[in-house]
Amino acid sequence: MLRFRQAFHLIDGLWLLGRHLHSLTALPKPEALNHFIPLPAKPSHGVRNPRYPDVKAPLVVFDLDGTMIDTHADLIESLNHTITSAGLEPVTYDDLTHLVGQGARVMIRRAFDLKNTPLSEDDLEPLFDRFIAHYKAGMPGKSHAYPGLTECFDRLQAAGMTIAVCTNKQETLALPLLEGLGLTRYFVAITGGDTFEFRKPDARHIFGTIEKAGGDPARSVMIGDSVNDILAAHNANVPSVGVSFGYSDVPVAELNPTAIIDGFDELTPEMVLQLIEKK
Repeated sequence: MLRFRQAFHLIDGLWLLGRHLHSLTALPKPEALNHFIPLPAKPSHGVRNPRYPDVKAPLVVFDLDGTMIDTHADLIESLNHTITSAGLEPVTYDDLTHLVGQGARVMIRRAFDLKNTPLSEDDLEPLFDRFIAHYKAGMPGKSHAYPGLTECFDRLQAAGMTIAVCTNKQETLALPLLEGLGLTRYFVAITGGDTFEFRKPDARHIFGTIEKAGGDPARSVMIGDSVNDILAAHNANVPSVGVSFGYSDVPVAELNPTAIIDGFDELTPEMVLQLIEKK
């Protein structure tokens, strides 16, 4: 009888040991661990709307200068710091609309053209370096978000939409500016005039931004203030929203955007969806 009980306990112990070993070897497969361990987001693989998992989330792409951020005071200050060192008279705010939109080099060259003063390529580069150093050292300076911008971002994100930046400003300038203003947390992608080998109004700048953001051109909208923004959107077959308060040297209505807003309180998730659905 004793031997029988010993044998029974031995068999029972082996059975429990077997169950324990099975539980150790039956761990979730690696792909199943993603359900338990939060992994870093990878926007380039596609950002999905949790409300509509079979489609990519609508993407709203913003220009920077004159659209999201009023940068005119700092741009003029740095530009005048640069051109007065070469003997030119300062420019004014009224001049700014004719100068911005294609990056710092073009802005400096246009300032010289405005003053009817020739500028060689050899002379341009040191002036460009002077401008960049002055502008970057003062960030964010007097630059500030236009009224209602962050509230607009909050509405779009609450509706399951994603947000990106597509600017002709150098990425090396756009990033620290947006960081200084505490806005980078809103964006899944930020591209500048030096991110690719092309820039607005080339449609590839918008396409490249959308790709980096994990978006779909068919579910994207471009927000901007200038001909470069609206033309780039047109070239990419993406709906555009022109802002009336930016730096365009002509009324934004003359640029033929898909829609126009006078303030960010007008840019709603409903408007974005309507623009996408009308394509």
